[in-house]
Amino acid sequence: MSAAHSANYLPSRDDVALVGDDVILSRAEADSAVERAAAAMLAASPGPDARIGVVGENRVETVITHAAGILSGVGTVALAKGLSPEEITDQVTDAGVVLIVTGPASLDAVLKAAVLAGVERIVLAGGEVPDGQTDLVICWRDWLESAPPLGLTDRDANPPLVYTSGTTGRARGTHVRWTTLDGSSADYLARLRSGFHGPWGAHLVVGPLQHNGPLTSVRNFLAGCPVVVLGHFDAERVLKLIDEWQIESTVMVPTHFQRLLALEESVRASYDISTLQQVAHTGSACPATVKRAMIDWFGPVLVESYGGTECGTLTRITSAEWLRHPTSVGKEVAPFHLIVVDESGAEVPTGQTGILAVEAPPARRVVFHHDPEKTARAYVRPDAFTLGDVGWIDGEGFVFITDRISDMVVSGGVNLYPAESEKVLAEHPEVAEVAVIGIPHPDLGEQLLALVIPVDPQAPPTSEALVAYCRERISSTKIPRRYEMVDFLTRNAMNKLDKRALRQPYWSGERSIAG
Repeated sequence: MSAAHSANYLPSRDDVALVGDDVILSRAEADSAVERAAAAMLAASPGPDARIGVVGENRVETVITHAAGILSGVGTVALAKGLSPEEITDQVTDAGVVLIVTGPASLDAVLKAAVLAGVERIVLAGGEVPDGQTDLVICWRDWLESAPPLGLTDRDANPPLVYTSGTTGRARGTHVRWTTLDGSSADYLARLRSGFHGPWGAHLVVGPLQHNGPLTSVRNFLAGCPVVVLGHFDAERVLKLIDEWQIESTVMVPTHFQRLLALEESVRASYDISTLQQVAHTGSACPATVKRAMIDWFGPVLVESYGGTECGTLTRITSAEWLRHPTSVGKEVAPFHLIVVDESGAEVPTGQTGILAVEAPPARRVVFHHDPEKTARAYVRPDAFTLGDVGWIDGEGFVFITDRISDMVVSGGVNLYPAESEKVLAEHPEVAEVAVIGIPHPDLGEQLLALVIPVDPQAPPTSEALVAYCRERISSTKIPRRYEMVDFLTRNAMNKLDKRALRQPYWSGERSIAG
């Protein structure tokens, strides 16, 4: 990267391309960094199947690396912050990662994973290379300068790979669907810039750059829109950045809304948010009262989407439509056709509840990287897949989601699979049996609760001990924050845990995906 401006330097607003917590890059500087990163990625890639891992810290380098991966054809893998070394090892091995770009916060875990996976190079974006690690770790600036700038290549544009648990436990990779899978990088850029549908003004990133929604900011950047990256979510700072940079678009989850609404009225009123044209939201159910309050405050700029990393957006609903059809997630988006089926795959009548399924052309069907079994499990019949949700469709085509087939928990927009937590806790020497369920949380939407039958009811394990035990074995997001000691766990006639019955005492109404 050419010399980066300090945050005190402000090039003309028309010339800004990327803004981070401590850096502002002009369009020329950002484009140069992408070209150099693309060249360095190609130099590090021994073959067409090699990829570059990118830990999702909210930094401008994360955006630049994913953009370079698309245009160079090398391809990137979005690695979540907070993964354990073992989880990183599993994903980088599966994806064929040869180099990992990370910020300082994730360096320790990445160093351990690199040894386990045989990754020979780590690029550190920010901070100092640790003593004794210069053979393995190179700083961002030196990495960019290790290869000459590279123009657009004739290799096919390659979208990032994101690992998602979907409706089953172990995370598997799937290409994001917000960028095309065919054509050269030059063709891709031409199509993107001629057919970009979002607001052309500045875009604000508030969610972690490891999830599909925030990662769409890479598309905004490549289309030519300024992108402002917020390092860590702070409700008032979000408003300040909207005001300062005249933000026109952003992607949020309901947890962000709740934290914004919790600000004092005087604070909310002190910032100008009138430039906002589109606030996309997805990830988890948004309570109706929260959504109405946000529309009253921000205006009718909220656009809700339902879908998944593995397929893209399936339905969409505007603020005006939602006010007429509250709790709906909208109508189907081409080329998808949504239907409701029973357990045999037969379509049910309009208005009847069943498994929500999706018919799609071959190029838009769900495929998981290196996992044909998981791919097959996503299909309720050969031409229709499901994301594991139960719902119904009204006579106007508006989709309503009421439950999940699986036990997946959505907490703060992050998919959590209880089976992973249960497996770890079941190995604790003081735990006889355990069930992990999703219960309401006022801020995150849902949180994990572990119901534990202790080996010794007179001396049960403490919550602190169970958390510490989990912390050594799984990533922090998968660790239950609440624990209750119980005498028994409800099971069905097949002697399987009855998760619906276990959840019921904690929910005042139906557990719902949509607000």
